[in-house]
Amino acid sequence: MSFFSTVADFLKPTFASAPPPGPELLKALAWVRERVDPTLRAAGNFDKRLAQPLGHAIDYCAGVIGALPGPTAIDHRAFADDPLVHALFATADDVRQMLGRSQAVRDFLASPASWQADHFHALLVARRQEKKQLGMKRAGDVIENDVPQRILFFSDQALIEPHCDLEGLRQRLRQRALESLLQTFQAHLDALRHEREGLSAESAVERSHLTVLRGITDGPAHAVHTRHLAEVDARLREVIETLMPDPLLDALGDFLHAPEPALRLSPFSVSIDRLGVICEAGSDSSVQTLRFPELASRDQRLHLAMLARVDRAEAEEAVAAVRDQQRRFMLI
Repeated sequence: MSFFSTVADFLKPTFASAPPPGPELLKALAWVRERVDPTLRAAGNFDKRLAQPLGHAIDYCAGVIGALPGPTAIDHRAFADDPLVHALFATADDVRQMLGRSQAVRDFLASPASWQADHFHALLVARRQEKKQLGMKRAGDVIENDVPQRILFFSDQALIEPHCDLEGLRQRLRQRALESLLQTFQAHLDALRHEREGLSAESAVERSHLTVLRGITDGPAHAVHTRHLAEVDARLREVIETLMPDPLLDALGDFLHAPEPALRLSPFSVSIDRLGVICEAGSDSSVQTLRFPELASRDQRLHLAMLARVDRAEAEEAVAAVRDQQRRFMLI
């Protein structure tokens, strides 16, 4: 071997061979191939090209779920003792109503899986809301009336994926987070296909219109429609190219490399008194500062998200009570 060959070999970059995909990644690749979009199956080197971005998305989803606070007890005692639970529900009975009306809780309690422990865990979500009102404010010994106030309250409280095992819950939530990302990408593809159909129809209309104009005039109207047809056709070709298998797989890889716009946790804090009036932190001994993350997913609406711990007996009582209310209503 010559001196120059030796130097050339020394200067060649060395790349460690990528480790083979683990079971979780292989399962996710198979899931994407079968369910996300049939067009992807025709892309070359599917597993090789998607393994790294999909692995990144799996790790990202695990990080999002791992950052959820809790588990926090959700029951009538927590309503009295925990400022965040107190803010989440207007009354202690609202906790029972949420448990009793939850179809996810009902289905879980009806399954043998619920018998494994005397409590279960779930993801609790709720939408943060504010309203304005005029109220009273104490300033020392003076009480002021008709003071503008902002009131914090929550709506759409729901429990998701009840599970006796906390780690089992986290695993299921990681799966759902990844599914949410892929459904967001599917929605993007649906929008592109809808645009393609609209552009095809618009192109056909423009061509028909130009056929009519050619027999009448070659003036400005003909030039305007010709230019518009060229723009429509150019965009149509661009959309059609985007929806081809290889560009589609590249787009999916880019999306999974940067999933933050489609799924993210954002920290939020607010200081309120026991009536839910938003105040300055430390303005009064009764003021509590609440800190919780808000989850944004497919619809981009923010939801408070936390892990909850629910007593199974209390949930069963709540379900029975709500059923009794429904029966009474039907009898009346």
